[in-house]
Amino acid sequence: MVVIDPARDPQPYYDFAAQHDADIIGVIETHPHADFVSSHLEIHQTTGAIIYASKLTGAEYPHESFDDGDFIKLNDIKLKAINTPGHSPDSICILAEDEDGTEQALFTGDTLFVGDVGRPDLRENAGNITAKKEELARQMYHSTREKLMKLPHNVKVYPAHGPGSLCGKNMSPDLESTIGRELRENYALQLMAEPEFVKTIIADQPFIPKYFGSDVELNKKGAPNYSASIGHVLRVKGCPKFEKGIIVIDTRPNAEFKKGHEKCAINLQNGERFETWLGSIVSPDERFYLIADTEDNLQKVIIKAAKIGYEKNIVAAVSNPEFPELPVRDFNLPRFATNPERYTVVDVRNPNETEGGLMFDGAIVIPLPELRERVNEIPEDKPIVVHCAAGYRSAAAASIIAAKISAVPVLDLSEAVLEMGRPQAKH
Repeated sequence: MVVIDPARDPQPYYDFAAQHDADIIGVIETHPHADFVSSHLEIHQTTGAIIYASKLTGAEYPHESFDDGDFIKLNDIKLKAINTPGHSPDSICILAEDEDGTEQALFTGDTLFVGDVGRPDLRENAGNITAKKEELARQMYHSTREKLMKLPHNVKVYPAHGPGSLCGKNMSPDLESTIGRELRENYALQLMAEPEFVKTIIADQPFIPKYFGSDVELNKKGAPNYSASIGHVLRVKGCPKFEKGIIVIDTRPNAEFKKGHEKCAINLQNGERFETWLGSIVSPDERFYLIADTEDNLQKVIIKAAKIGYEKNIVAAVSNPEFPELPVRDFNLPRFATNPERYTVVDVRNPNETEGGLMFDGAIVIPLPELRERVNEIPEDKPIVVHCAAGYRSAAAASIIAAKISAVPVLDLSEAVLEMGRPQAKH
């Protein structure tokens, strides 16, 4: 068995191998990932499996190069390397041929997704080889047109992941496809000249989380043992004395957070994309406390933090905290709806969300990933109302603002934005 682009926890691959009475003999890294930490080095250390990666990666772990012309024999199956720069300069895809030499499946890493291609703007300042986004977009044009799009239409396509990652902008929820389907439906594979392709691929890409560059470097070196690393996290119950100057990430539901919390804590609730927002708000070299309402939920958020290599940053993980009860701050929603001009409205959505117009005229737009650095741009002459698209980000944003501004109330519009917000034309 060969594992391609393994996630941080290697145990599922060991379990799968045991279930099928297989030996893991190889691990292939299609590129040094930016959005998650891979377990390739740990699998090598545990099983002796050979790690394969492009020579362009500059890998600092034991490996064999895997580039155009190279192949791995897996019993009667052949795995062939195809260099496909574009998402990164060192990206490869892996083409699987059956015992008859027929091309059957393509493992595309982050080069080709279902409905999208990998964004080209993540390697301008990270990795063994850096490249401008325009250059990588041009490389993606040639990789897709000259290599991938020439494959038989029935070849199955298996990307490294689906939506939820910020390594693309238009990923389908489907986790597999075919070359034929992508030729028909993928906007990036339609007929267009190179300049148009470059412009299209670069446009409207989502923000780049703070942790992306750090994860590229960590994956180039190889991450520490997963179980041991999360096992080293200090866990405490109750309410310890928090060291001044170290931020507190409180993952409890917003209703619980509002009842009582550590001063200046950030309410980043445990949710589907918790690790992405954690790595967008907290810098990769920044230490933090982690709070959850139960030991079980605490373990879950530690595991999520480890997906991006942030478990090493946790000073202590706190469960079942006890905080003095805070007075309830009433948000008079009808008053705000009637007179929004009496409030300073802060819109913490991302640029690609606000381009079509603002939900509230005159709102100050500061995306959540930039908010900690830009709080001083918010005036303190009127009560502050914070909103996002559905309520998750605004809870975190309101807590960030309230930690810095105490002269006026800081109010979270939360889920009410779904009923109130109507995009207005840009002014």
